[in-house]
Amino acid sequence: MKTRQIGRTGLEVTEISFGGAALGGLYRTCPRDQAMETLQAAWDNDIRYFDVAPWYGLGLAERRFGDFLRDQPEGSYVLSTKVGRLLHPVPTGTVPDYGYVDPLSFDADYDYSYDGIMRSVEFSYARLGLNRIDMLFVHDIGVYTHGKAGNDHYLGQLLGSGLKALDELKSSGTIAAYGLGVNEVPVCLDVMDKADIDAILLAGRYTLLDRSAVADLLPLCRKKGTSLVIGGVFNSGILAMGPVPGAHFDYMPASVEVLAKVEGMERVARRHGLELAAPAMQFPLLDPIVASVLIGTAKASSLNRNMPLFEPRLPESLYAEFDDFTLVAPPLGDEAVRV
Repeated sequence: MKTRQIGRTGLEVTEISFGGAALGGLYRTCPRDQAMETLQAAWDNDIRYFDVAPWYGLGLAERRFGDFLRDQPEGSYVLSTKVGRLLHPVPTGTVPDYGYVDPLSFDADYDYSYDGIMRSVEFSYARLGLNRIDMLFVHDIGVYTHGKAGNDHYLGQLLGSGLKALDELKSSGTIAAYGLGVNEVPVCLDVMDKADIDAILLAGRYTLLDRSAVADLLPLCRKKGTSLVIGGVFNSGILAMGPVPGAHFDYMPASVEVLAKVEGMERVARRHGLELAAPAMQFPLLDPIVASVLIGTAKASSLNRNMPLFEPRLPESLYAEFDDFTLVAPPLGDEAVRV
């Protein structure tokens, strides 16, 4: 599989990457054997960039990724995880409902400070059982998760001391790159105004349907040499399942407006004999600032079904036909499970 460079670092990642939320039991249980089978399917499909987080299953996904990657040749893959939440143990049966089924018996506290980030990295090493993490993303900073007042506090932590920790980890060679892992554009602009970062894992904001990153963030990334890793290419599933009853957009039931726009996109795809999922998955890679498209599933069969949709690459001229059905400003909902 082709690779692309992260920012101005020497780190190369595969154009398709695998994310771990589903393997942490997001919305439905994922037995260990099933998780290992899915990771093996990703490997067999030549995916060599893997992204996980302490948040996914409250430590469960990190343990599973570590168990799988530990048996792979050293230097044969790239691994990113996230900072910003510290896990602490809670009694069995008292884990709050964050959308994960059968998570480990932990809860999480937000901490974007120097000490919080350093502790988070140490804890991730222990859960992973690996001696190398290539890239760190600051997870869910922003109004989308914390609200205005909360984000003022946490952004102050990050800008006040958290970025210093990330700089030290990178300059020491502990990691090769760092950035943000978020679901919104404004906080990216806020952080990039104060600091240079290598990459942004942006979920749901640069997709076939939602183009809210185009106006300000993409030009700034090009100027600063910051790469994008794009998650949420199906916008919570609607670009995969279509405008059917129960379809979700941005973690919530899709509005009438969104359903109508996706219906229009489906008509365009059908006219070209395509499943809508194919242009949805390929679209972000049109821009060279995008280093990788992140996909996630808890089933090997789903991954094996979706991977052929990345090839052959569709003609660039096709995408203009979808432009009349795009969104440029997503609604901001209450706090939910962010991936």
